[in-house]
Amino acid sequence: MAKSFQQHAYSLEALMKIRPLNDHVVIKPLKVEEVTKSGIVLPDTAREEKPEQGEVIAVGPGKFLENGQRAPMSVKVGDTVLFTKYAPDEVEIDDEEYLVVEEEKILGIVES
Repeated sequence: MAKSFQQHAYSLEALMKIRPLNDHVVIKPLKVEEVTKSGIVLPDTAREEKPEQGEVIAVGPGKFLENGQRAPMSVKVGDTVLFTKYAPDEVEIDDEEYLVVEEEKILGIVES
């Protein structure tokens, strides 16, 4: 089955309510729809698996290093990232689902 990703709209108010600490990243999961060969669209609610791709909407300041400085973050707001399936913590704000994950659990940035 082919997969297509659709981006969600999210409220600016919700973004202002989430300020990640240290090396945590807030991600808005991308909605996944599967299309069968015959053209039938299966919504993400028909799937059992959690999303593994999302858009970064907030980034913490970085992890403290042993020398007291902060490590720079590798991702920035607006990046589309791949992350491990069971790493994120799920949070809901204003009926919107967000994922909070440590930067080290992000596998890569999707280049467009």
